[in-house]
Amino acid sequence: MSATPVIGVLALQGDVREHAAMLERCGARARPVRRPEELAEVHGLVLPGGESTTMSRLLETFELLDPLQERIEAGMPAYGSCAGMILLARRVLDGRPDQRQLDGLDVVVRRNAFGRQVDSFEADLDFDGLAGGPLHTVFIRAPWVEKAGDGVEILARVPKTPHAGDAADRIVAVRQGPVLATAFHPELTGDERVHRLFVDMVGAALPG
Repeated sequence: MSATPVIGVLALQGDVREHAAMLERCGARARPVRRPEELAEVHGLVLPGGESTTMSRLLETFELLDPLQERIEAGMPAYGSCAGMILLARRVLDGRPDQRQLDGLDVVVRRNAFGRQVDSFEADLDFDGLAGGPLHTVFIRAPWVEKAGDGVEILARVPKTPHAGDAADRIVAVRQGPVLATAFHPELTGDERVHRLFVDMVGAALPG
């Protein structure tokens, strides 16, 4: 029998309990992570939504920034939703000058990209690699990926609809090796497929 992956949820801000519940439903053991010693005990990590500049400062305050960056560089699977996507990016547009990045994805992300026009909205997306038809998604003051490097797999874009405006065809889900990110919040819909994908990614990276 294969080992059960232990997946941390960065518990500094955001939908920590919702992500943990989804991970448990997908067969993982979920653990809150607030300290370096807790990070050391997990096989993968979810970075939830929140406010990315605040989360960046909290990572430094809790002495997690450098250990987390080192774990990601060493190949630990990570999944970021909304603000988590921003933190994992190589570069952020419209961020604060003192904001630190984890550099887990070769992408340029625009913070609060959807702006006041569409602060929060829902959409059905085609998501590459997920069976079962379109994925219903919730966006809350979300980013989008402005530019993706050659090694980044684009998994989902905003559909081209009359209501999409400037958001049409923008990249909102990506994967690069063991790192996954979405601009939306799958923990809010009850659809387990994104979390199940990540649990499978963590399981595939378990030793032996």
